[in-house]
Amino acid sequence: MTNRELHQAPLGKETHYPDQYDPTLLFPIPRSGGRSQLSLQPHPQWYGADIWNAYELSWLNPKGKPQVAMARFTFEAVAPNIIESKSFKLYLNSFNQTRLDSTESLLAHLQQDLSAASGAPVSIQLIKPASFARQAIEDLDGTLLDELDIAPSQYEPDASLLQCQPETIVQETLVSNLLKSNCPVTRQPDWGSLQIRYEGPAINHVSLLEYIISYRSHDGFHEQCVEQVFCDIMKHCQPVNLFIYARYTRRGGLDINPWRSTFPVSSLPAARQARQ
Repeated sequence: MTNRELHQAPLGKETHYPDQYDPTLLFPIPRSGGRSQLSLQPHPQWYGADIWNAYELSWLNPKGKPQVAMARFTFEAVAPNIIESKSFKLYLNSFNQTRLDSTESLLAHLQQDLSAASGAPVSIQLIKPASFARQAIEDLDGTLLDELDIAPSQYEPDASLLQCQPETIVQETLVSNLLKSNCPVTRQPDWGSLQIRYEGPAINHVSLLEYIISYRSHDGFHEQCVEQVFCDIMKHCQPVNLFIYARYTRRGGLDINPWRSTFPVSSLPAARQARQ
């Protein structure tokens, strides 16, 4: 997608918020543009998905009574498009004054529209009010890097910061809450936490934290940032196995949590983090 086409997206514009169902609000963005810029070409064959959590979903029942729910949407990494986040928010809000016969009708609309926009089937889990209290908050498992005493000076992605020790093979899980990048359209900050499960030549922890921090001034979509981290570590350290998982804080009632892996993953932590 060209910059001109991207700037046709709803992001950064004064917007009318429709309250009647309108699937044309969804704005797909081809993944191919971001992937053409990755440090490994062609990009590795990975497993992965983008998990979106929606906290502001509402519609009317046939009598006009408001209904509320949360929803979890899973877009597989093989889907040809991502969905621009503000368009997703506007689309979900378009149900606000829409009368639907049942939650099954809501799910059918969501399934059809989001699958069409992303170019592949979407998995949807509806979380009803009776289950709200069971939605847990917890940290990502792993060794926290953030207490390391460092003096970073690079705030644009720099894979040369990564330092590995080929003679030492490790298997470890590392976590940082210092991930930050910016929306490529509005430059609003995107805050996140990163979990890295790694098997291969040992990564110097200081160098890895400095690399994560180097995204601080970078303009990129969440999904593209995770794929770039994945490619950079694969290229510079050549691990046997690698899993990258980012949990970004919510904006507009949505949070985005992409993961990419060299191996299939049967389940991910469903609990959100406190910042989400």
